[in-house]
Amino acid sequence: MLNRPTPEPKIWRLPIHRWQIHTNAQKATEIAQKSQISPIISQLLINRGVETLAQIQAYLNPESQNLPSPLEEFPDLALSVELLEKAIATGQKIAICGDYDADGMTSTALLLRSLRWLGAQVDYAIPSRMHEGYGINKRIVEEFKNTGFGVVITVDNGISAYDAIARARELGLIVIVTDHHDVPQKLPPANAILNPKLIAESSPYRGVAGVGVAYILAISLAQQLGQIKGLVKPLLELFTLGTIADLAPLTGVNRRWVKRGLQQLPHSQLAGVQALIQVSGVKGKQTQKQQTLKPDDIGFRLGPRINAIGRIADPQIVIELLTTDDPGIALERAMQCEQINQTRQQLCEQIETEAISVVEKLYASSLHQDRVLVLVQPNWHHGVIGIVASRLLERYGVPVFIGTDENEQQIRGSARGIPEFHIFAALEACKDLLGKFGGHQAAGGFSLPAGNLPQLRSRLITFANQYLQVEHLKPLLKIDAQLQLEQINSLLYQEILVLNPCGIENPDPVFWTANVQIVEQKIIGKGHIKLTVADGSSKIKAIAWRWGDYFPLPPRLDIAYRLRENTWNGNTTIELELLGAKLATPLQVSGKIWEQENHAAQISVPLCFSPPTPKNAKFDYKQRHYTCGFFPTNALLELRIKNDVGKVLAIQSGQNTGLLGTNRENATIVDLSQPKFYHLVQAALQALETDKKAGDN
Repeated sequence: MLNRPTPEPKIWRLPIHRWQIHTNAQKATEIAQKSQISPIISQLLINRGVETLAQIQAYLNPESQNLPSPLEEFPDLALSVELLEKAIATGQKIAICGDYDADGMTSTALLLRSLRWLGAQVDYAIPSRMHEGYGINKRIVEEFKNTGFGVVITVDNGISAYDAIARARELGLIVIVTDHHDVPQKLPPANAILNPKLIAESSPYRGVAGVGVAYILAISLAQQLGQIKGLVKPLLELFTLGTIADLAPLTGVNRRWVKRGLQQLPHSQLAGVQALIQVSGVKGKQTQKQQTLKPDDIGFRLGPRINAIGRIADPQIVIELLTTDDPGIALERAMQCEQINQTRQQLCEQIETEAISVVEKLYASSLHQDRVLVLVQPNWHHGVIGIVASRLLERYGVPVFIGTDENEQQIRGSARGIPEFHIFAALEACKDLLGKFGGHQAAGGFSLPAGNLPQLRSRLITFANQYLQVEHLKPLLKIDAQLQLEQINSLLYQEILVLNPCGIENPDPVFWTANVQIVEQKIIGKGHIKLTVADGSSKIKAIAWRWGDYFPLPPRLDIAYRLRENTWNGNTTIELELLGAKLATPLQVSGKIWEQENHAAQISVPLCFSPPTPKNAKFDYKQRHYTCGFFPTNALLELRIKNDVGKVLAIQSGQNTGLLGTNRENATIVDLSQPKFYHLVQAALQALETDKKAGDN
């Protein structure tokens, strides 16, 4: 028998995730029997905190809820309505100060439409993203005063603008702040403040975005003036666009109103909405009762086209789009949105590529110690770095603070966080180093003098290490239930549609299937994997967005996924959208290892042996001589690997640990997921397999 060096096994990479699987079969069965729903729907509802019969009824039929009056929930709402009613009656000019994201622009358009409908003299201003940044400022305040405005309404901003609002009050302006961002320790001195963060956490209005606050104010004012007829539908459509595009939680009134709005949007009478749907290629889904849009139609089609304007162009384009009644102007503005969104996509790809290169060179090796990524580079477009921050977070699993040098003195940036890290709290902890900042738990924006960057990085690292453990740095993937592929069909898909609209805090159901076979796979588009998976006799197609770095996938995997409909040439099929993948359990060892970390091979699954013949072999590995073989022990096979000084590594089939020593009495238990042991096991199995093939020949 010839001694031959064993080649290094191939290393595969898989996405980094923490899988958290929520199942309670007994409870799901009990609730299913009581409420006459299927066990799978029962399990999905339990995972969303919906367990009692009353909660189930309110969730499945949100229109059945008796909502409290917003006037009872928002302490300053009655005063705000009174101030605006008086301004309209006396002809006092009203100014709206909006924001340049989708929430801010839809909020601005919503209040413009409603106040004009109600007979107000109204105009608006949105600060320059590139030159002024987020929120109302003293320049805008003074311009409002100088042009004869008497009342100022902020939408989707203002709660942190103490100085600007104090200046407005000095100038004699009436100020109504409508905002939904986290509340600072010191509130601005406005006449009235409407912010869901200031009301009870149990309120159904607690989760509304800026556009939701604007909607509540507009509807309350119209009801007070007796001019509500004909106004609700167009405002509800703008509310729906802004709420989904801003990633507001789809719970409470958001779920109720968005569900209604999605049914209205395909039949919208707003010229701008019609044009935007047309140019983006969105087609409504025909349900048993009526045509409706899905949240993804807004989140991935309509919303990005609106947001692109605020990121790299003039928000006036979107305001005109959403307030005009002229179909010609609406189509022209929608085409501008389409073209500018294409430019935005190109910018994102370019900056993301550059950012990854910088991270890999300078920061990748220290991310687990730092537990936060702070990345600043010159000449990046400020309008799109927030998107890049989200992609870096997805890639590296740590909170991301990304910025660009506006000039040698000033940095402006965006931040994105993970569930265990509160972005706004982190910015608050650094406020003495920052200029302007704002945000909430998951995201924020900030500016700072360039000279403060080293201190900011140091303080954010300290903050991150205070609140994050190493295990938090793997993105959390929450999984609802296990399915076999044979269970997946159009009937199941139709059944889970009762959860719609899905989104933030009411996520699409996530399922997992064990030990599927990857039948075929290929790269499509810009780094996506199109594949077919099989489970016994069942096969189904799947897509893995932006998984090009993991191509090709190993032949067997445990997969986590969402269900999606795919319609092509009039045929509709159910496919999988992969969200995560792990080594199939148990792993049939075949001379390969699967890498689930970025750099080191780590597994925690048992090794299962199917012994080849012959039962013994010799091999060289890492410049040492070894013998190996299979031996039966207690009805189990044991693989033993012996080196040239008599030390033995013994592994029983089905175990992920082994015994290492010269005899069992003094042997130590070792973790086979450590690369040095795992590679050795692979080399031994390869040697046994090679000798088997030689014997066959």
